Amino acid sequence: MMQAAESVVREDLDRICDSLDTEFGRMAGTNVFISGGAGFLGYYLVQALLQWNGRNSDSKAIAVTVCDNFIRGVPEWLGKVGADPAVTLLRHDITTALPDEAGPFDFFIHAASIASPTFYRLHPIETMDANVQGLRLLLDRARAQQTASHAPAGFLFFSSSEIYGDPPPDQIPTPETYRGSVSCTGPRACYDESKRYGETLCVNFARQFGLPITVARPFNNYGPGLKLTDRRVIPDFVTNILAGNDLVLLSDGSPTRTFCYVADAVIGYFKILMTGAAGEAYNIGTETPEISMSDLATTLAELAHKEWGYAGKVIKSASPEREYLTDNPQRRCPSIAKARSKLSFSPEVSVEEGLRRTLLWYSVNREGVSA
Repeated sequence: MMQAAESVVREDLDRICDSLDTEFGRMAGTNVFISGGAGFLGYYLVQALLQWNGRNSDSKAIAVTVCDNFIRGVPEWLGKVGADPAVTLLRHDITTALPDEAGPFDFFIHAASIASPTFYRLHPIETMDANVQGLRLLLDRARAQQTASHAPAGFLFFSSSEIYGDPPPDQIPTPETYRGSVSCTGPRACYDESKRYGETLCVNFARQFGLPITVARPFNNYGPGLKLTDRRVIPDFVTNILAGNDLVLLSDGSPTRTFCYVADAVIGYFKILMTGAAGEAYNIGTETPEISMSDLATTLAELAHKEWGYAGKVIKSASPEREYLTDNPQRRCPSIAKARSKLSFSPEVSVEEGLRRTLLWYSVNREGVSA
């Protein structure tokens, strides 16, 4: 199983590098800052850049500064790549200004945020601080670099599909032009509204100061790097499978989502950073299939049965979290027409293949400290 799991990661990183060879080539010799780099998306954002370095030893290396508070510790994978001379590990609370000696940076990627509903409901203030105060400090830093005669730094802010709220049927698939319908006081508001305000900050910094700031709106990414303890639906289902228990649905199973495998998504994020228009947001996800939580559970159970002989059933239960389903969108499906036409973004991994690869990775990556 170890070899199979390692093969999944190698193949994903190679495909990311193949798809982004032009973009990464333009980044050669630059310094890239990634906040929240020890988290889920950081797993491939960081390793993809280092993989390109290794494949292009005759080019100047892309330097990567991984900024994280490491509240969950330094993950094993990051401890390994931390010895790479192209990597700098910066233990830092993103809600405070970066140390003066850090940088300058050619690219900023702000991915530091609590993204799991279970955890951002428990830590609403910290969630808002990272998405607003942390973002503002990085935008100020990027602006200061520009005024100090450095070239304008490319900047990517990770927003969320949650900024749309629960779209009506005529707005699904949901385009970037849909303005959203979001509660500003509900249990999910700390995340949804701080992401919306973060986008407003980015748009106005881009307009007023001429900074190349772009925004990504992820739609249900999953795959290697997402901890089993994250408390999102796929890790929860896999936790049930690995324990040999029944798969537990914490709803009636009817809400639907489209799921985007992380390797596809990371290609999209780097394309936004390198070719996206300043002040604009791009949906990154898949348009099909839009599947119910019941169908997702059944698909995972069937895959696990094929791979490991899993014999559990899909059952329904209530979450112990009182507000688990409050403001939970009934449907989530993006239009990616803008990303297709403007960025040449084209996700390739089917949901069945992505889930199979995810199961292989989890089979040897069962530990994870919760946020």
